[in-house]
Amino acid sequence: MVFTSHIFLFYFLPCALLVYYLLPFRFRNAFLTLASYLFYGWWMPWFVLLMMTSTVVDYVCAKIISASLARRSHRFAALVTSIVLNLGLLGFFKYYMFAAETLNRLLELFGADVLRVFTVVLPIGISFYTFQTMSYTIDVYRGVAPPVKSFSDFSCFVSLFPQLIAGPIVRYNVVAEQLASRDHTVSKFASGSSLFILGFAKKTLLANPMGEVADAVFSAESLCSTDAWFGILAYAFQIYFDFSGYSDMAIGLGRMLGFEFPKNFNAPYLADSITDFWRRWHISLSTFLRDYLYIPLGGNRKGNVRTYVNLAIVMLLGGLWHGANWVFVAWGLFHGLLLCLERFLGRRSVYNTLPRALRVGMTFVLVLFSWVLFRSPTMTDASGYFASLFGFSESTTSAMLLAAELYTPSHFVVMTLCAALAIQPMQSFEWSGELSWVKVLLLLPLFLLAIGQMFGQAFNPFLYFQF
Repeated sequence: MVFTSHIFLFYFLPCALLVYYLLPFRFRNAFLTLASYLFYGWWMPWFVLLMMTSTVVDYVCAKIISASLARRSHRFAALVTSIVLNLGLLGFFKYYMFAAETLNRLLELFGADVLRVFTVVLPIGISFYTFQTMSYTIDVYRGVAPPVKSFSDFSCFVSLFPQLIAGPIVRYNVVAEQLASRDHTVSKFASGSSLFILGFAKKTLLANPMGEVADAVFSAESLCSTDAWFGILAYAFQIYFDFSGYSDMAIGLGRMLGFEFPKNFNAPYLADSITDFWRRWHISLSTFLRDYLYIPLGGNRKGNVRTYVNLAIVMLLGGLWHGANWVFVAWGLFHGLLLCLERFLGRRSVYNTLPRALRVGMTFVLVLFSWVLFRSPTMTDASGYFASLFGFSESTTSAMLLAAELYTPSHFVVMTLCAALAIQPMQSFEWSGELSWVKVLLLLPLFLLAIGQMFGQAFNPFLYFQF
């Protein structure tokens, strides 16, 4: 089910909220679990079985880990079981076809017979809920998270529909107390509603129109340099407002249910370095990779060379997490190399002596280059797009037709709005914290406009559903 659909907006959400608030508190977590299973299984019911399996196994493993009489070897075996199961599920459903097709290319290269490759459907959200359940058992093993008191609470934590499909990645110790007891106030509900509306408007009014531009450019047979830059700018705004819009809606829905989820974006296009960018973009993923991969690998505690290797590994795996494709590998390595370079140069870099506005501009251009890799279907397509950016590709008559499609008044208006909002320090997370009548008067027509736009658009799921 998609947040920006009439089924969710006019049927599922009102019914879920009504029943939730009519029930006594002791039944609300169990109801949220059932509602979340319905939400998750709407498209493909059997996907629920995978989430149930991960939930049960990690609950049992954490019980073994936290048992006072459990031997150290048993606790470690339970931890390994949790990690192997979650990474195994993720690895099979997300990387089986990629690995098999890569192997077949190698076999063809050496003249050997290829293997039969079975089609595997990627369950939506598996990258997010496997990370959440796995982080729970790891945190219980480390002693930094309390073991859950009931299976009902843990099932609710894993399946909670606001952040189930595309995050933010919420750790158990963040919501442990909220699962047991949380506040439900009018001001909190109003704040959540306003944040949901802002995220909904980001998706329908900004991300989707920019997505139309990006799709047209990236599917074109030939591009001139101007069209290529216009297209990658459109994609940069699409992915930002699409993903931050989903995060806003998820956090807003959480507030409506009494939960407080962590902020996931902090004006990333105002970053003045790639290091700063990763402090601002998809914060829940970057902190997850830092705490569960970078630091365990040694972080920056074992010398400069080891630090660079750790950064490269983390970003490479971060790229692979986004998708089973060589373009994501290249995207991760690109960011890893930039992070290593920034760390190596430090204050010696001329880059650091520039005014902040120039540093922000240079960082944004580097991020745009990375989005070329992220958006392109193949490395060949990416190399062709880079050639177009720098004017090395031949322009054809079809490029003139593309220009007529791209450079419309509505596209210029939306892109200008995107640019203005992307560099606005006041983010929707903070703006929605306290409501006033002025804000309410702004939100109501915005919501109506976004709903009208939703009905006029073709089905367009959130970009991060594919990851």
